Amino acid sequence: MSLPRFFLTQADLPREGSLLPLEPAQAKHLWVLRLGAGAALELVLPSGPWKADLAEITKDRAVARLVRPLEEQREPAFPVHAWIPLTAQLSLLDDVLPGLVELGATSIQPVAYERSEYDPAKTQARFERWERIIRGACEQSHRSRIPALGQPAEFDALLGVDVPQRWVAYEVRAGEGNPRLEPGPVAFTSGPEGGITDAEFAALTGAGWKPVTLGGSILRAVTCPVALLGAIRFQNPR
Repeated sequence: MSLPRFFLTQADLPREGSLLPLEPAQAKHLWVLRLGAGAALELVLPSGPWKADLAEITKDRAVARLVRPLEEQREPAFPVHAWIPLTAQLSLLDDVLPGLVELGATSIQPVAYERSEYDPAKTQARFERWERIIRGACEQSHRSRIPALGQPAEFDALLGVDVPQRWVAYEVRAGEGNPRLEPGPVAFTSGPEGGITDAEFAALTGAGWKPVTLGGSILRAVTCPVALLGAIRFQNPR
């Protein structure tokens, strides 16, 4: 059974034996698990992950003691940058983010396509919720780093992405196959409800984005990013 894992924003240089207070929500989670003093857990600090144990715990307070740094490599060998479409129903992205985190996205950038039809004010109000979802997914999947979540960007930002491999999910075209994934950083994007317009597709391919297909089915805007990242990780699971 895997140990509970929590992320902390501890600023001081960690040392073996250091006592670190956990956040109230983290303490409550451990209390619900009925873990007592001495129970083992893992903490991810800005400097990296640590093995720790519980020094004390109550219903709303917990203190952990650092035991030793952990040597692990759970992050992808190469960065994977997800440019996900903003949607009219912003709550749908709540379901997309955990899958992207679990599959190893290095960064997640919401982007507005012509057909996104989103409300910028509502998007900003939901941003903190998305950060909490990403952090929770990192703890659940035992990531060693929290993916960066970018502020919503306009479509033109895609044209300036400086990553050697750039993939855009698009409709099947007869006689065309998918590009081969080479070792190295990769960025990918897909369209909103209604799809990517012809003008947007032309602009993307003109800027070096390569079209890829996930088959003949029409995927929902919230399905495609996770499916595409899964395909990338299948080709390069390290």
